[in-house]
Amino acid sequence: MSEIPALKRQLKIKSGAAKRLLKENGLYRKETEDLQRKHDKMIADGAEEWDLKNAKRLVEESNKMVTDTNDRMGRAVGELRDVVIKARTEPSFAEDEDFMSAEAILEEAAL
Repeated sequence: MSEIPALKRQLKIKSGAAKRLLKENGLYRKETEDLQRKHDKMIADGAEEWDLKNAKRLVEESNKMVTDTNDRMGRAVGELRDVVIKARTEPSFAEDEDFMSAEAILEEAAL
């Protein structure tokens, strides 16, 4: 019986982490697109070499962050999936708000 509160706590923790990383990944993707557009505009406008190198470096750093958050998000979603699978075996979680929220986050991450 003491496993249910621990499972509920893990659901909250893992779903919060997955949700945060999902949002963070989306923000970094948007930032990368914006920086790439800015870099392309600088090329079209004939900006100085230093400005182009700096803009390209920013795009590369942003791409690294997308990769990093993607990896961390994948791990967090995997851990959340494991906890959700474990929670499905408990009948008391059938209508639990945290359980429903965790499943919604898993669906969102699958997209």
